[in-house]
Amino acid sequence: MTTEELILSRTGGSPLLSLTQVAEILHRSPEGLRITLSGDNELARNLRPCRVKIGRRVYFKIQDIVRLIDGAGA
Repeated sequence: MTTEELILSRTGGSPLLSLTQVAEILHRSPEGLRITLSGDNELARNLRPCRVKIGRRVYFKIQDIVRLIDGAGA
């Protein structure tokens, strides 16, 4: 099972993840992830291109999150 399949099965098959879901995957609190995204650090620079805004809500593309996770170990 690939990382993408694992995340899709845990999140109900949606191609987008909420900030809370991404925080859970990265083992952070949602507020801690918000603070990280507002700063200028490596994780924020890697996560910002993954964001999609729909109205006032912020979501993250699963494919980009998977690339970030799989690429982090390499």
